[in-house]
Amino acid sequence: MPAQTVAPLVELNNLTFGYGDRCILDGVTLSIPRGKVTALMGASGGGKTTVLRLIGGQVQAQSGQVLLHGRDPQQAPQDMGSLGREALYGARRRMGMLFQFGALFTDLSVFDNVAFPLREHTDLPEALVRDIVLMKLNAVGLRGAHGLMPSEVSGGMARRVALARAIALDPELVMYDEPFAGLDPISLGTAARLIRELNDAMGLTSVIVSHDLEETFHIADKVIILANGKIVAQGTPDEVRHSDDPLVHQFVHALPEGPVHFHYPAPSIGADFGVEVRP
Repeated sequence: MPAQTVAPLVELNNLTFGYGDRCILDGVTLSIPRGKVTALMGASGGGKTTVLRLIGGQVQAQSGQVLLHGRDPQQAPQDMGSLGREALYGARRRMGMLFQFGALFTDLSVFDNVAFPLREHTDLPEALVRDIVLMKLNAVGLRGAHGLMPSEVSGGMARRVALARAIALDPELVMYDEPFAGLDPISLGTAARLIRELNDAMGLTSVIVSHDLEETFHIADKVIILANGKIVAQGTPDEVRHSDDPLVHQFVHALPEGPVHFHYPAPSIGADFGVEVRP
């Protein structure tokens, strides 16, 4: 018998989004498989972080749908762009977010940063909040640092605290916006390993926006390359690495020349400086 197809956790259906006259995503259709690590990659300004904001309901598409499927794959999905305030907040409680550079609350201790979503969204007694926070910090190797302030931890440690906070409510979906940016090689490798291990151990679905090819390709199950408002490649890391698309080839191999040009479109030198430029 053929294997039963499992519904994805998130789908974008023919989605178009832009800021003013600038189109960021143009008729994009993609799916985020349950229980997997999916990487969104591409050149800066390609709409990767915008996809995360659309999934979280921070912005709404001009057309198309962002569908969040229920815990039961047979349940009708929610359209994030049409939810009321209460339903939107309920959907967000199924998500965790690791912001770029961690975005810890600087006036709260490590412990209180991780406890924040528990205190905000639940009525758990403080003794239980304490146990959960210490368990989450232990999962990222920082239980002993719970009394420190954000200013007293390194950049790599701050990123791990932010990860503990992102999983505090045991979400189904965790989104990572540039989780490896600015980290030294040891911290970067630690963060990548944690993302993969926590995804598998907790049965999460993870979406990573990243420019770090080596680490991201190492931990991802699926890679989606966005460029010029479209999906130019998607598949396993190996499939994307061997894509024949010129733009994907330039991106994957970090080539300075290709479809992505060094110079932003501009008038000719002669037109800008009022001189005749001879060839």
